[in-house]
Amino acid sequence: MKFLYDKIEARSPAFYAWLVLGLLFLIYISSFVDRQIVAVLGTAIRDDLGFTNTQIGVLYGPAFSLIYAVCGIFMGWFADQFSRKRIILTGLVIWSLMTVASGFASSFFFLVTARFFVGVSQSALSPAVYSLLADYFPPEKRARVFSVYASGIFVGVGLSFLIGGSVAQAYDWREAMKIVGWPGLILAAIGYLLIREPARKFGKSERSASRFFEVLKFILGKKAVRYHLAGFSSLALSGYTILAFIGNVLNDTFEFPSLIPQYGWFMFLAGAGVNVSGWLADKLAIKYGPEKRFVMGIAAALGGLPFYYFGLMAESVMTAFVLIGIGNVIASSYNGVAAALIQYFVKSDMRGMAGAVYLFVVSIVGFGIGPPVTGWLIDNIFTDLYGPSKALLLVFTVCGVLAAVSFLKAMQHYHEDAVD
Repeated sequence: MKFLYDKIEARSPAFYAWLVLGLLFLIYISSFVDRQIVAVLGTAIRDDLGFTNTQIGVLYGPAFSLIYAVCGIFMGWFADQFSRKRIILTGLVIWSLMTVASGFASSFFFLVTARFFVGVSQSALSPAVYSLLADYFPPEKRARVFSVYASGIFVGVGLSFLIGGSVAQAYDWREAMKIVGWPGLILAAIGYLLIREPARKFGKSERSASRFFEVLKFILGKKAVRYHLAGFSSLALSGYTILAFIGNVLNDTFEFPSLIPQYGWFMFLAGAGVNVSGWLADKLAIKYGPEKRFVMGIAAALGGLPFYYFGLMAESVMTAFVLIGIGNVIASSYNGVAAALIQYFVKSDMRGMAGAVYLFVVSIVGFGIGPPVTGWLIDNIFTDLYGPSKALLLVFTVCGVLAAVSFLKAMQHYHEDAVD
């Protein structure tokens, strides 16, 4: 059978590359819809199966994020050794089936097991995609290309609120799980016909287990990479924290819980912001030098702080809602640039590992530190009416300043550490 890519790429290689990017973008949306859906349906699942809030928290967080972060490192190594197309599509099929299966769950153990497999399978996606896109597109286009892909994060989160929440209200949470899971299987079939795996040659020594640690040492041995990871993990910490506690601000401080689902609309704007940031990063690189892509990280780190401050301390709920949302859009704009930047510091056969290291750090720091620390601050330090706002402002300010300083240092070491 002659695959679609044989016909399309022969006519227009550039069009084919963007077509594959579009499909990978849809797959990334699917991953975040299926990842976020537990949070959207949390109260419905809790009430139906008699769970506690702690159990719902475990399903949303550790049951997914810990295995996702750890497995991602090894998935990155696999992506540098084996077919990235097969890795992506296998993961897509598994997490889609596990999401559908969750709609039949009757116990906590069942759902934890399903989330475990969702975490493992989704950890295979982005390292392989980063490596594949770096082969499909030239270096001067990577920031905007990776930003198109990264914007799928926010479209997926937004759709999980809008579609998952609407289906759950019209029917129940089980139907919502099934409906968001099935499209992934359709995307897998399209991907099998459309995606081409670029030829790569590996010697036996290159697939040895010891090479895993050699590549890891090579990546982390670069000062620019270490500053990159410090800066962008700080921004990820802020990003996970606002998503975790925006409900507390709107419900506890302003007593307006009906606005919580509507916050999903800002996620679509954040997706657009990611694309604008990637486009600007490549423009800055062409005009002023490749290290200036880090400027967009500084813009994300500091640009959202004024909006957060005036929004979180506002007296009007609508003022708070709008300004916090705008701050979130600006602060989230770094995602594509971050994933693209780390690729400039590694060799072509290390791209999957580089993406995996980035995802590991931002997942552990962002998801593992941000929400728990902020929750502790709300419970023990900032206990008044505006306690959630004060805790968030402290976290955002510290992370923003730390990130900006890290990016300035990364720019200083860019040329000594960059590979291409």
